[in-house]
Amino acid sequence: MTTARVELPPKLIPVFVGAARYRGAYGGRGSGKSRGFALMAAIRGYAESLRILCARELQNSLKDSVHAEVVAAIHSEDENGNLLYPWLADFYEIGESFIRGKNGTEFLFKGLRHNYQQIKSTSGVNICWVEEAETVSEQSWKNLAPTIRAPGSEIWLTWNPESEDSPTHKRFVLDPPANSKIVRLNYNDNPWFPPELEEERKNDLRRDPDYYAHIWEGECVTRTDAQILAGKWEIQDFEPGEDWDGPYFGLDFGFANDPTAATKSWIHDDCLFIEYEGGDVGLELDDTPAFLRERLPGITQHTVRADNARPESISFLKRHGLPRVISVKKGKGSVESGIQHLRSYRKIIIHSRCEETAREARLYSYKVDRLTGDVLPVIVDLNNHYIDSVRYALEPLISQGMSGMPGAPPPPKPDPLEDYTDDDFEADDSWKMA
Repeated sequence: MTTARVELPPKLIPVFVGAARYRGAYGGRGSGKSRGFALMAAIRGYAESLRILCARELQNSLKDSVHAEVVAAIHSEDENGNLLYPWLADFYEIGESFIRGKNGTEFLFKGLRHNYQQIKSTSGVNICWVEEAETVSEQSWKNLAPTIRAPGSEIWLTWNPESEDSPTHKRFVLDPPANSKIVRLNYNDNPWFPPELEEERKNDLRRDPDYYAHIWEGECVTRTDAQILAGKWEIQDFEPGEDWDGPYFGLDFGFANDPTAATKSWIHDDCLFIEYEGGDVGLELDDTPAFLRERLPGITQHTVRADNARPESISFLKRHGLPRVISVKKGKGSVESGIQHLRSYRKIIIHSRCEETAREARLYSYKVDRLTGDVLPVIVDLNNHYIDSVRYALEPLISQGMSGMPGAPPPPKPDPLEDYTDDDFEADDSWKMA
């Protein structure tokens, strides 16, 4: 038996191991998913005589197809310009409109929407690879599945997600078929991610986090009028200056389904800077002080404003490691006032280490009417735990109707306490709950 080494992103390997009706990968730019599927299609066609249909929703010409991608995979080169798979290059005959193997394997290239009858009459398709599957309509999926009916036939799909409501997302992400092997694949899953794209990736992350999440992380598009913080935030590394106001610590309690979430923020030059975050789902109360001290430097030395719905938790934390925790005042309209305050900053800068806060900033939204698509003045109570901790931290500024601009009066100071340091609590575990 002849063996050959094939290079695939490790995350793709399980997709092609074993039997499956559906094999797929979705994600962002630079992941190598299309090249990986093109290579595996060529290898499968090398191993046995197959009819491989390469399809997409619309294909006006061969230039719109994956013909060039398959050819590039067959002629893959190493860093020295040598063919990685000379046996593939020798095996396939390639023309401007065809790819044929010496064993009778042939690649077909068609659009789904306008070629249904033609595809239906094409017998013996063993593999149908649907590229750019995000745009495939529900009707096309209904037509395609029963059409690919040869014994052992498979349907492959690759796509960059765009909408959570797309037929592809619903079929293969939200409720994937039982006989499917589908993975999410992004640039950081690709060992051969080109350095030329790394600078572009970093620039997109800095300039437009929403765009970045869609293009590079394979997230569905979320920038809509419903986004509460749309256009107000960005990701950027920073070091607080000596003249910055703060720090401001906030804490939101959670447990079973929601995270306990805390943040450390600053204000400078009419901007809000979120420097640190710490949180986890299922975090026990007696583990919380040590957990937060490790992740939010200085938290024992400053006031920490927390959700007043849990006074017993605040009391416990004050006695066991976080002496400056106090409850915030909440009332009717406090969430709306907090949002208005957050949007009053010229910019909200989130440090790159605060991944969960950035995720919430992107997803925190108003409700959208299901029938009309209208944005409603109702805040969806999701993706807001770290954002809530920021609101709590800034509660004195919010309640006084301040803009957060430099020169505004500082928040009321708590009653004087002795100076605490993180070291004061690290050796004493006697306070832990039994």
